[in-house]
Amino acid sequence: MKNWEFTKIENGKIHMDKRLTDVMGLVEGGYVYSSLFKHPDKGPKRYEMILSMYPQENFRALTHIDVYMEDIPGATVQSAKFLGAQGINILNSVSLNGISETTIIWNIMCELNFAGEGDIIKERFSALKAKNDPSVSLIKYISIKPANVGRIFRRELEGQIKEEVRHGSPTTFHSGTFDLSAEYGDILNDVEGTEVMVTVAPSSWLVSVVFFKPDTKLIKVNINIPDCPGSIDVALEPLAEENINLISIFSKVVISYQMMSLEVVADMKNSGLTVGELKEKLNDRLSKENGIFEVINISSLG
Repeated sequence: MKNWEFTKIENGKIHMDKRLTDVMGLVEGGYVYSSLFKHPDKGPKRYEMILSMYPQENFRALTHIDVYMEDIPGATVQSAKFLGAQGINILNSVSLNGISETTIIWNIMCELNFAGEGDIIKERFSALKAKNDPSVSLIKYISIKPANVGRIFRRELEGQIKEEVRHGSPTTFHSGTFDLSAEYGDILNDVEGTEVMVTVAPSSWLVSVVFFKPDTKLIKVNINIPDCPGSIDVALEPLAEENINLISIFSKVVISYQMMSLEVVADMKNSGLTVGELKEKLNDRLSKENGIFEVINISSLG
């Protein structure tokens, strides 16, 4: 699944594709909680906004629970009853077939009452299973682990220091948009018409919105490549040689063992090339390679 998109700020609002908002559980009229971070001078990021469906002050109590259960009627109801009996507050969740007609996996983001409660719940479940208690007869296994969502709010992450500029008040999600003006209009006063990257993290139910520095020169490159080992590095090597910084990569098989499509978004501000010159160089370079290497499009974003 492609979990990001690029969109422009229009009328002080970020419009998000319904495909992404549906995955993240963003609903019309629902509250969205936000925090804005400023990134260091190094790199293309200027600001990053984190959006969530739950308040930041609850992040420490957030927990991932995966329930593995029988793929038969009543299994989900039994699982919900067991979790409810433990006082677990289920927030966002999604279930999927692990093995058809054998196992269903229910991925849950929930809120526990105190640290260490997960171990107690697992002990209770194990004790009930050991006694063949009918209340858990359809549940195979329960995995409980901290969500660690709060890590993104640490000032130092992977060697990069970022500063939390503001923790916004709840904003209503309306017509597929998040309105920047109410909480951040005084800070983000020069972003109208600019391109931002919206990335979703389904496991954490968080949305990241990246605002790039003014001198960033974003481009999108679409290339058809052979579906074989080594083809992606062959396609990307010319970009690295021109000092082009990759922002995102998306590859997808078109014809198995024959052809893949490769979509790249990159910053070419340090390359010294125009988009036309880059396309000419890339076409010339890839035309000398064996197999299907075809530049479909190179275009500016923004």
